[in-house]
Amino acid sequence: MGRRKRHIEDEGSVVVRTDFSIVESRATKRRKKKDHGHNNYPEISHSSSARLQSYVKISDLQALVLYVFAQGPSPQWVAVRHASAIQKVVVLMAPGLELGMFNGTLSLDSQEPHGKKSSELESDLSPKQSFDNGATNTISAGEQNDSSKAPLSPDDYYPTKLDADKLPEVLKPLADMFSHVWPIKAPGDDKYSRLFSPLQAMLTAPLPKSKEERKMKGAQPPREAKTWQNQRTSITEFIANSDELRENEYVLHPALFPTGAARAKELELRQKAKQSTDDGWVDTKIEELEEGVVPFSEQEDGSITGGREVLAMDCEMCKTDTEAAELTRISILGWDGSVILDELVKPERPIVDYLTQYSGITKEMLEPVTTTLRDIQEQLLKLITPRTILVGHSLNSDLTALKMTHPFIVDTSIIFPHPRGPPLKSSLKFLAQKYLSRGIQKHHGTTGHDSVEDARAVLDLVKQKCEKGPKWGTSEASGEPIFKRLGRVRRPGPSEAYRTGAVVDWGDPKRGHGSTAEVSIGCENDDQVVEGVKSAIFTARAAPAPFDPAKYVPEVDFVWARLRELEAIRGWWNTSKSADVDQLRSDAIANSSHDENVDTTKEVSKSDLSSAVARTVDRIKAIYAGLPKCTAFVVYTGTGDPRETSRLQALQQQFRKEYQIKKWDELSVKWTDVEEQELRRAVREARAGLGFVVVK
Repeated sequence: MGRRKRHIEDEGSVVVRTDFSIVESRATKRRKKKDHGHNNYPEISHSSSARLQSYVKISDLQALVLYVFAQGPSPQWVAVRHASAIQKVVVLMAPGLELGMFNGTLSLDSQEPHGKKSSELESDLSPKQSFDNGATNTISAGEQNDSSKAPLSPDDYYPTKLDADKLPEVLKPLADMFSHVWPIKAPGDDKYSRLFSPLQAMLTAPLPKSKEERKMKGAQPPREAKTWQNQRTSITEFIANSDELRENEYVLHPALFPTGAARAKELELRQKAKQSTDDGWVDTKIEELEEGVVPFSEQEDGSITGGREVLAMDCEMCKTDTEAAELTRISILGWDGSVILDELVKPERPIVDYLTQYSGITKEMLEPVTTTLRDIQEQLLKLITPRTILVGHSLNSDLTALKMTHPFIVDTSIIFPHPRGPPLKSSLKFLAQKYLSRGIQKHHGTTGHDSVEDARAVLDLVKQKCEKGPKWGTSEASGEPIFKRLGRVRRPGPSEAYRTGAVVDWGDPKRGHGSTAEVSIGCENDDQVVEGVKSAIFTARAAPAPFDPAKYVPEVDFVWARLRELEAIRGWWNTSKSADVDQLRSDAIANSSHDENVDTTKEVSKSDLSSAVARTVDRIKAIYAGLPKCTAFVVYTGTGDPRETSRLQALQQQFRKEYQIKKWDELSVKWTDVEEQELRRAVREARAGLGFVVVK
């Protein structure tokens, strides 16, 4: 009979009694070593008394931060000891790591440790323990934590103890920092096979409930419906800037570039992409952005147009023999809803597909038409002035069909962002139904869209946005950036300063998720991320030794950072909406593999993967080593491997597109229940991330 083990709790840590001897856990030993005689040193640990019912989610990691700094509810999945003594929280996202590296299903060592074969290793390791007493798993080579199997077992969602002797060589340093590895479930929807943004789940916090809401029980109406206060805003506040336009694939107008050198560089890029005037493109007649400014003396009091002319635009396209989508109808409405322009357009190239199910255009409709794209361009150049604001939904597609650029754009796909963040976009049909309670595009698949109807929906959405305010239709209507939430909380102590935050990420995070952080540090590689975290954490004055929290003034309380090299090398990070960040991704792949043509759709070699993981672990270790004492350190991957999900979703999208206009035998992609089940399985696997939590 094997030795019997019994788990008891000792101040939040696990103690295992084997026969008549007591063996303390690694976490207990580490805590005693760092306490230096102080009984009030903070600690975050897995408690043996915890009774988990399902996976820990990224939102639970966020809730831990809010508990420590913003008086949020106490977490149930970990035991937090002396939370008030935690000085800082650093959350690091490190995509590319996965549970298979820890349980042996994804090998990282070119040779088995200690010269043993895999089968010999498995016989040395303890089997999974019973969960009757809240026990945790023990890492064992060959075990597989499969989130897709049913029924769900505690083996899937309980944390696993890290034992350096049983880990691949490149992962051993993690056992010196963390006691457990946690399965962390990424946000998504298994039923509808969707994977959501792990950034939003961490960086967008739910609005705190009022005292009245906390007292109420049962079903309640949406929070924004009860608490919303209109903030009338001029439409000029919603004009997209050059970064937003570029990220949403607009061809940029020359007036958006302040210097001649910048304009010349952009012109060179347009010439290479065949989007210059030599290729039939036109730019509206605006030399400088200042030409659009309307003096206050010419503006009506209380006007939300700011004296500007607002035109709502929607276009319909057909496919020509070049496989390009070319303009076949354009509709423009004025601010008052009147139809200013509604014309059919005959493409110069032969039409091979009228896309009637989408465009509503038929061969009979275009036969008598003589209006060309050039005719429409000439009309628009007369109609559109420097004071004109064009509004539309994903207007980049319409302007591309028109071969036209304009600097003043309000795009409803931008000002009503998808709840899960970019690159996802809400459809105009969805926005009209949700915010206008209006059904549009009802005849989709028979008579196609009505561009006048769509333009009117866009116009009404923009008017509503101006009346309601900037936060209407965004995640901030029911949530807010975590930095704003922390910014309302005072630090303990005589200074009464408010909590501050920082973002350290590739590219320019100030343009996106770092826009509300007090400190935003852009990086070009992971090494710069490591240095960026250190610079955000520390002031110019070094921390005193021995450490005294009362004498150390932190620059920021909360830091969110991201390592991306491993993600790029493994092909988990395929493209970016921002050209400069996409170049950084390509550089990272090329620098690591010495091959610019590396195929990121396939798994890298074992040696390359092992090297990349080792570098990532070393950087995690470097960040940990640079943290001051009493700092909570959270590392999470965000998701599991998303590549199969991306591949299947692309096939599904192609199928849906072809199915509307082709017969079944003509489809290049067939989507059946087999593929549907494969997608669901892929999404479940992609949602299987991992995480680590510790207080240094």
